[in-house]
Parts: sequence; C-alpha cells; structure tokens
Amino acid sequence: MSHAPTGTEPAQPPPGDDHAFFGQPRGLMTLSGLEVWERFSFLGMQAILVLFFADKVSNDGLGMDPGTAASVSAAYGTLVYLVSVAGGWLADRILGSYRAVLYGGILIACGHYAMAVPTATMTWVGLGLISAGTGLLKPNVASMVGKLYRTEDQRRDAGFALYYMGINIGAFAGPLVTGWLGDHAGWHWGFSAAAFGMTLGLIQYVAGRRHLAGRKHTAEYALAPGPMRRAVLMIVAGIVVAALVATALALAGWLTMDRFVDLLTLVSVIAPVVYFVVMFRSPRVTPEERGRLRPYVVLFLASVVFNFILFQAYSTMMLLASTNARTEIVGFHFPASWYASALGAFEVALAPVVAAVWVRMGPRQPHVSNKIAIGVILGGLSFLLMVIPTSGHSGDTYRMAAWWIVGSYLLLGLGDILLETSGMSATTKLAPQAFASQTMALWFLSLALANGIQAQIVKLYGEVSNPAYFGVNGAIAVAAGVAVIAAAPWLKRTMHPVH
Repeated sequence: MSHAPTGTEPAQPPPGDDHAFFGQPRGLMTLSGLEVWERFSFLGMQAILVLFFADKVSNDGLGMDPGTAASVSAAYGTLVYLVSVAGGWLADRILGSYRAVLYGGILIACGHYAMAVPTATMTWVGLGLISAGTGLLKPNVASMVGKLYRTEDQRRDAGFALYYMGINIGAFAGPLVTGWLGDHAGWHWGFSAAAFGMTLGLIQYVAGRRHLAGRKHTAEYALAPGPMRRAVLMIVAGIVVAALVATALALAGWLTMDRFVDLLTLVSVIAPVVYFVVMFRSPRVTPEERGRLRPYVVLFLASVVFNFILFQAYSTMMLLASTNARTEIVGFHFPASWYASALGAFEVALAPVVAAVWVRMGPRQPHVSNKIAIGVILGGLSFLLMVIPTSGHSGDTYRMAAWWIVGSYLLLGLGDILLETSGMSATTKLAPQAFASQTMALWFLSLALANGIQAQIVKLYGEVSNPAYFGVNGAIAVAAGVAVIAAAPWLKRTMHPVH
C-alpha cells in the first residue's frame, strides 16, 4: 500500500473554493503548462522528423526514400503508444503518477538533447528515450488532472477543456519553432528547440508540484515490497535481455529496419486482440458489461481507421507539402513543416464551437456513435480532397496552392475533435468495471494499431500515384464511417445507457 502523504503534499482534491486558474484549481495550470511544452516538443519534433529522414545526407538528413521515411516515422509512433500501455501500469503499481510523469519528462528531454547531436546513432538513441518517456508521461498526466476535482465538482468538464486547449496550443506552436529552425539552421537545431521546450515544461511542473492533489511518494495501488522488488528486477532484466538480443540480431544482419517496423506492426495487432479476448473471457466481467463490449469493438476499429488518417498529417502529408505544395500565403514564405501547425490551430479554434453546439442541442445532439462516425468520414474526406490538386500531373514539378492542404487539415481537425472526445468518453463508460483503471491503455492500443497499420501502408507512398494513394485510403475511411452510421440502431441499443 502507498505511504501517507507528508509535508505539504495534498492528499485529496483541493477545496471547491480553489479558483486560482480561470476558475479552476491551481494544479491545472501546472499540468496544462506541462502538456503545452510536452506537445510543443513531441509534435514539433514529429513535424520535421519525416522530412529529416527523407532529406539528403549532404543536408544532414538520413537519405531515406519517402515511403521508408514515412514508415519509420509511423513505427516510432507505434512504439510510443505501445509503451504507454506499460506506463499506466508502472504508475499504478510502482512509481506513482507524479514520479512517472517526472521521470518520463526527464527521459523525453534527454531524448531530444540526444537528437540534437548530428549523428545517426544519437538519433536512434534519442527516439528510444522519447518513446520510453512519452510512454510514462502521456497516460498519467490526464489521470492527475482528474484527481484535482472531487466527484461532485461541476468544474471537471471545463477543466479538461482547458487542459486539452493547452495540448493544442503546444501542437500549434511546436512546428512553427522547430520547422523554422530546421529550415533555416538545420534539422538538429529544430530538435534542440524541442529539448528546450520539454526542459521548460519540467521546470514549471516541479515548481508547481505542491498544487497537485494526490501526489504521493508511492503508487496508489502499489505492489507489496516483495512482489515490487521482483517486478522491478524482471523489468530491468527484460530490458537488458531485449537490448542484447536486438544488438546481436542487428550485428548478425537479421534485425534490419524493415523487420523492426514489421515486428512493431505485428505487436500492435496482437496486443488489442489479446486485450479484448481477456476482457470477454474474464469471470470478473458481467454479462451486461460483456454485451457493451461488442459495440465498443466497433468504435475501437473506427478510432483505428480515423487515426490512421490523422497520424499521416505528420508523415505523408508533410512529404507532400515539402515537394508539391506552395510554401507561401499572400507573399509570405514559410517552411513546409508549418502546415502541421494548422491542425493545432483549427482544433484550438473549433473545440469551443463544437462544445457550444452540443450544449445548445442538448438531448437532440447526435448519439456518440454517430459523432465518431462523422469524425471518421471527415478524416476520409480530408484525404479525398487531396485527389483534386494531385490529379493530372505526371511528375513532381507541380505546386498546389497552400489552401488545399490547409483545407484538408481543417476537415481533419474537426474530425479529431468529434472522434477523440466522444471516443474517450465512450471508452470510460463502456469498459468493464474490473478494467476501469485500464481504460487509457485500451485507448492507446487503438492509437498503436493505427500507427502499426500506417507503418505498412505508407510504404506505398511514392510507389503509386498520389491521387491513387490518397483516394483509396480516403474512400476506405469514408466507407468505414458510413458503416458505423448504418450500424447506429444496433449500437444505440447495445451501448445503453451511453448516449
């Protein structure tokens, strides 16, 4: 069991009269600030990562062909979300949320600093550290936000809205800074900016720690001392053995980059299948809960389809922007990676509008399954839109107007708002009670699977025509969204009482 809090550490949510941060608890400013800088560094780096992979070695890039660059970038995303599943367990059983987030942030910062060193080896070391760090930090920050509020506190939803706005502010600002530095000073200067941003986030997180409710030295559901020692030893031994085996296979020429990507895709497919089988067969799951799991599988797959499109905003869409889009608007020239900032900007602007529409509609608003379906359709349409400007060109010498990609990101951003908020809400409500503490793991598995599939499909980018690539993928997403709408009567009936 965890130790009692000591000193000035708050053991429970602050009193309801704590309105220091826009009417919200002070701790929300600490956690939102951390997420601003974490997303600044993560998405700022990701906006230039695929361009760095694909750039010529003479320009300090890695010289990959576009399809391989996009595939490796997607594999990195797969690894991040797979590790996030373990990160939630480590916080619950060993580290505690505060320390998991702190250690995760330190690993992320170290990873970005490693990537600032202009060698290929340090690039891979850096990506490994960032994957491990994000896996510790990402699943636990949101749970810490929830601990700021008592169950009956009506400010909770508004607090999460502010928190997610912080995420999107970071997503908007990161690519602007790293993109400009990558374009004007060099890719590794862009990675340095990401490292600096994460460092600032850590400083303000530690400085504001006294306002974080429930911060303890041990995990909330800590293992007993004996099992904890065994678990730590097994984890360390597993990491060491995996590293030694991977090194040996790499030196023997068997573990190539392509095989590593394929391995991650395989794991991303197997993990959710095993997870669902365990839940369906668990004696701790009631027949009623098992009935609600069936519609959730449909929503889980819808999330995979949408995020398969969404994550390509930082891979194939970045590659397309760098080669076939104009980088000027009303006479102002900008780096191609700045297009990634449009996604964050649209989500910051549209999220309050969507929330206001749902409030105004009240009980007349669409069922959660239809919100998710509309999000998937919008994601598909964002790709179908790219068929128009890429058609009728035999080479890569053409340049489409900037508004085509901006318009695509507008559709994608709106779809993301509809799907992510509704999908996360449905996950928490439909997951069996025995697995309630692992709902974030289930959600992250959908993101890992989307990246795992993307890592294979994007290999076709540059091998087939752009209209065919974006047209087929977009059409599949639209068809998936329409299928969810067609299944709406069954989903509404089996998802009860979720509306």
